[in-house]
Amino acid sequence: MNVAIREAELSDLSRLVELYKLLDFYPEEDQPFGKLQQQFMRHTEYPDYHVFVAERDNVIVGTFALIVIESAAHGGKPFGIVEDVVVSNKWQGKGIGKKMMLFAMQHCQARGCYKLALSSHLQRDEAHKFYESLGFAKHGFSFQIAWAA
Repeated sequence: MNVAIREAELSDLSRLVELYKLLDFYPEEDQPFGKLQQQFMRHTEYPDYHVFVAERDNVIVGTFALIVIESAAHGGKPFGIVEDVVVSNKWQGKGIGKKMMLFAMQHCQARGCYKLALSSHLQRDEAHKFYESLGFAKHGFSFQIAWAA
């Protein structure tokens, strides 16, 4: 299967929103498209924040964000964080997610990152098995404070 990973472009935003709506936490009410465009453009201003898409036959079938941050506590060494991972329902189980995660790992290794981290909801057992199959290990606990929007 020929799948290409590339950086997302503003013209991809409508398809990205369709994919984000598959996530459990995406807001139920539609956000104004102009606001989403502004947010996307702000992300492009951050040098180490990248939204990638997985494309098959010129159709976007998956996406993820990758953030690389330098850690002062680790002598300035960078680390990566993967966020907003989603694959179209039709394409799940066909290697798209694996290709995206391998791309993220290779990107981080090339940048000299000492780790790549992600978080996944406690109840997403299949996702946990998937990440573990790629070499990710459960490490510590994830904590958050969530405020109502």
